[in-house]
Amino acid sequence: QAQLEESGGGSVQAGGSLRLSCAITGRNLNSYGMGWFRQGPGKEREFVAGISYNGGNTEYGDSVKGRFTISRDNSRSTVALQMESLKPEDTGVYYCASTGRNRWRQLIVTGTDDYTLWGPGTQVTVSS
Repeated sequence: QAQLEESGGGSVQAGGSLRLSCAITGRNLNSYGMGWFRQGPGKEREFVAGISYNGGNTEYGDSVKGRFTISRDNSRSTVALQMESLKPEDTGVYYCASTGRNRWRQLIVTGTDDYTLWGPGTQVTVSS
């Protein structure tokens, strides 16, 4: 049974950077798309970034385009989210997720219902 675990969260001032990492254990998920979501205080969980099974295609939420970069290293079973120029509105719990479907496809899906496996999340706090 596969499991996901996020790390790298923390507190940072506006304008700073953080790098989140998601470790995949228990089963090989290299054939599936992966994504990052976040949930701010009092907000719904929202799509941040997605990456296809081999990294050939990526997609970002409008609010993070040009600031965040998603990547994956299938040899290490990890997915990363590099976050630059952080803003207070980026504050929230960040979740790594696997689609578990659309195997071997470049398709990026953005809905929470499109993802079948989730990590417990890591807190990111950006102060002004």
